[in-house]
Amino acid sequence: MRKSLTKITSGLALAATLVSLGALANEEGVMNGDPANGKKIFTEGKGAAPACMTCHGEAGWGTEAMGAPRLNNLGFPYIVKQLTDLAEGRRTPSGAGAVMPLFAQQLTEQDRRDVSAYVNSLPEDPKDLSDLQAIKDSGQPIGTRYLGEILVKYGVDGKVSACQSCHGFNGRGAAPVFPVIGEQKFTYLVNQLHNWRDASRANDPYGMMRAIAKNLTDDDILNAATYLATAPRTTEGNSRVPNTTR
Repeated sequence: MRKSLTKITSGLALAATLVSLGALANEEGVMNGDPANGKKIFTEGKGAAPACMTCHGEAGWGTEAMGAPRLNNLGFPYIVKQLTDLAEGRRTPSGAGAVMPLFAQQLTEQDRRDVSAYVNSLPEDPKDLSDLQAIKDSGQPIGTRYLGEILVKYGVDGKVSACQSCHGFNGRGAAPVFPVIGEQKFTYLVNQLHNWRDASRANDPYGMMRAIAKNLTDDDILNAATYLATAPRTTEGNSRVPNTTR
């Protein structure tokens, strides 16, 4: 009985959190950016900020070697939030991403919306998914795909919720609150899960990702990233991809 009440209470708390997050995302996600100006910044840069495409690629597919994420399927509200958090000190990346706060600070609030609007207009079709074999051959560890699929689809009872509980089937996103994590760069996924786990990244609403990631082992992180990096967006026999980001 006590266990059932705990599950009900947890479910109600999650529902309340999702409603609150949805309201916040809808407020931030009004599409009022200028894609033309966003394209100029993305391809040419502004001030001390270089062109976004330098690291994220011309089509926003990301760069594995730099740990730069794929952007072209994240959705307008999420990109606006990340650029704002970077500019205002709520997100402070390490490694190659450590330059992002400086770059984001070169942009006005409207610039950030313009860049987000342009990125949101780019085709979503992936053309440069992570080459897991090449990553393995380079000496970097990768995970076990089927174990990652279990984590993504089912989670581990009493330990961690399924990734798709929030991020949708195979991580294809649940706009406007939860970003796409499927077909994201492997290296970026691994880095961010480590950052959530050690709380060096802390711009998740209500600490949701930190609460989940703290229960993940190194192997869990590699397994989940290995599956998500090439996870199909559709079920077998169904070629239709729902609009989950825009």
